[in-house]
Amino acid sequence: MTKVLVLYYSSYCHVKALAQAVAEGARSVDGCQVDVARVPETVPANIRRSAGFVDDDTPTVDPAALADYDGIIFGTPTRFGLMAAQMKQFFDTLGGLWAENALVGKVGAVFASTGSQHGGHEATLLSSHIPLMHFGMVVAGMPYTFSGQTEKDSIIGGAPYGAGTIAGGDGSLKPTETDLAGARFQGAHVARLAKALTTAEILAEAA
Repeated sequence: MTKVLVLYYSSYCHVKALAQAVAEGARSVDGCQVDVARVPETVPANIRRSAGFVDDDTPTVDPAALADYDGIIFGTPTRFGLMAAQMKQFFDTLGGLWAENALVGKVGAVFASTGSQHGGHEATLLSSHIPLMHFGMVVAGMPYTFSGQTEKDSIIGGAPYGAGTIAGGDGSLKPTETDLAGARFQGAHVARLAKALTTAEILAEAA
């Protein structure tokens, strides 16, 4: 079985909704096992409550477990044009995996939620690719074969660099069906790539 992990951080459920759609897409690929997890929260409970953060009972993941997956799809909100601090903090715990080259050759991808159409959406996706490259991962985007990203009649997220959604300044916008379709597309795309690489590796070992 090809193993895919959808790993995200979400404050107000926008990224969580995308994560669920990404996982749905990955599960549509035969021979793939898909797990969904979140990175740990770092904001104190009283601040979470005052900011209206939505509680999330999705289990967290042991950083060492990432080495067991063939593809990992990371989801993050945008914070001033960059990934959320919670996701960066998690990345900073992966030094052991980096030192062991444990993520080299695995497929990595990113999806994101942003408050506005020009609030750092693409910057977050692109800058989040950088640590994946340091880990030696094969970075996958969201090709234009998902034609929904050229939608012009509504506010949508996503780019060739990854799926996404626009939450609005007050968080009142929810992922559109186009956003969710893009997330499902990205999940399936990464799962197919991971499956192909895993199969090729198995065949090479057999030879």
